[in-house]
Amino acid sequence: MESKQQALDIATFLRVRKWYLLAIAAIALTIIVAQILIQQHLNSQLNDSRVINVAGRQRALSQKLVKEALLLQTLDSNKFSRQEIINNLSQTLFTWKTSHNGLQKGNDSIGLPREGNVAILRLFADLNPHHEAMVLAAETIINDGDNPDMRSTSHQEELQVLLANEQLFLTKMDAIVNEYDIQSKEKLQRLKFKEYLLLAFSLLILFLEVVFIFRPLSIQIRETISKLIQNQKKSEATAFEVKRLFTEKEKSLQQLQELNFVIDNAALFASTRKDGTVVFISKKFLALLEREDIQLNIPLSEILTENPGQQQYLREVLTSKRKNIRTEEIKIETKTGKRLWLDMSIIPMHLSSLEQSILILCSDITERKKNQMKVEELTKQNYEERMRQKQLQASQIVEGQEEERKRIAKDIHDGIGQMLTALKFNIESINTDQKERTKEKIAYLKTLTADLIKGVRTATFNLTPPELEDHGIFPALQKMTIELSKLTGKNILFENKAGGSIRFDSLAETNIYRVTQEAVNNAIKYADANYILVSINYVDGLLSVVIDDDGKGFDSSILDKVAKNNSEGGMGVFFMKERINYINGRLFINSIPGEGTRVTINYKARETVLNGVD
Repeated sequence: MESKQQALDIATFLRVRKWYLLAIAAIALTIIVAQILIQQHLNSQLNDSRVINVAGRQRALSQKLVKEALLLQTLDSNKFSRQEIINNLSQTLFTWKTSHNGLQKGNDSIGLPREGNVAILRLFADLNPHHEAMVLAAETIINDGDNPDMRSTSHQEELQVLLANEQLFLTKMDAIVNEYDIQSKEKLQRLKFKEYLLLAFSLLILFLEVVFIFRPLSIQIRETISKLIQNQKKSEATAFEVKRLFTEKEKSLQQLQELNFVIDNAALFASTRKDGTVVFISKKFLALLEREDIQLNIPLSEILTENPGQQQYLREVLTSKRKNIRTEEIKIETKTGKRLWLDMSIIPMHLSSLEQSILILCSDITERKKNQMKVEELTKQNYEERMRQKQLQASQIVEGQEEERKRIAKDIHDGIGQMLTALKFNIESINTDQKERTKEKIAYLKTLTADLIKGVRTATFNLTPPELEDHGIFPALQKMTIELSKLTGKNILFENKAGGSIRFDSLAETNIYRVTQEAVNNAIKYADANYILVSINYVDGLLSVVIDDDGKGFDSSILDKVAKNNSEGGMGVFFMKERINYINGRLFINSIPGEGTRVTINYKARETVLNGVD
């Protein structure tokens, strides 16, 4: 059926092609014929234009001939002028006669065809007597002018002939020109009629092409497109089905690859019946179990392990019915007492049958288990070590807190307490009867009170400065440098490179402040520094605090050893690092003996609030 349809399509195509070529040939023939007719008409038009032009010129030449003859009679005896007019008259007469004869009989030299129209020849026959009379009169005048003896002769008779025939010649010549025009228009009308016929023929051919070629062809194309669309839909449905089958094939192949992977990686396998007795066991499996060739039809559980409890568990696992693959790790004990770990995959076979068999695939994971236990042991030891470190750090923190309390108590006892005791004794010893002595004591009490206030402020400032809580780290560090500079007399400066005050998390601000305070105090106490610069900057979310001093410096490589000692300086470095680590910051201490020390604190801020305070 399909081959017949193809043969029918080919025959239809050949038929349509034949008619289409015939139509194209007919249209081409029509165009060629039209072009031939147009070219012929154009040539005829050129000839007609030439003829009408020459005919019109005959009228002017006849008038010129008469005018020159009259002019010849009116001139005096000037030989040169008279001869010139005679020459002109002769030239005019020659041209007039040649053109007159050419209009009737044709003349190739002036491009005139032979006249064949009867009506025009009849008009020329009526015109010829007048033309001949005028030619004869003009020739007489010219011949007499050339003869010296006849130059004085008057030619009144010839002039009368010329004048009498001139008007008749002009009238009849006008009729001939009109007839030429009429003949030209008739030719044009005939050409138009032929063009209309050719146009009608071309339109007829186009109509026939539409009816017998393009219409059947469009129907054929529409049917072909419809068939193509149907075939496309069938192809899409077939492609979808092929894709579905391919997907199922890929799934099956993947399952097979997974099964092959298990087999390739197991290398230890066995097969059992539904009651757990062995059908087959690999030699490598037997070698791992430290057994030689064994008898079949014994339970696999007795081959795998010598432990009764393990045998009972394996017997239950191997004989229970299942539809899915089961994978688990089991511990077995060989005949020689060697303990092994196996990664066992239990695969049910013949799922549709009640006579189910089991395929056992195993991998020896004993080394992995040993390594895993070692890792767990090391992890436990690391955890215990970290706990001991945390306990040690906690004890050091408690010890540091106690040291801080002792320092505060010492400052209060040695400073504020002694000044309060001196204040009390001086107040009690005031005797109002001794005015001069009383004035001195009052002045001393004022100085003592001012020192007392200064000491209280220093103690409270060292505890918790109010600027830190109210305004943030920037004003607090600036206040700290000013106060310490006043108390110690050293050049302690502050530089804010951020250009404003930025608030951070209160916990971060407190720890950064304490570490900066500790670094400045260390520079004062241990470095014997005279110039200390605290600079702070905030760029791209990174807060950076740098403490530079011109003290005596130290070897940076001994920092870890100092931090492990319980000395005052070592505890200070330890607490500085602990505080910065607590807020996930970083602390860098760089020092060169004799060149000073630089302490850098970096803190990556997650959220900030701009206060706009300079």
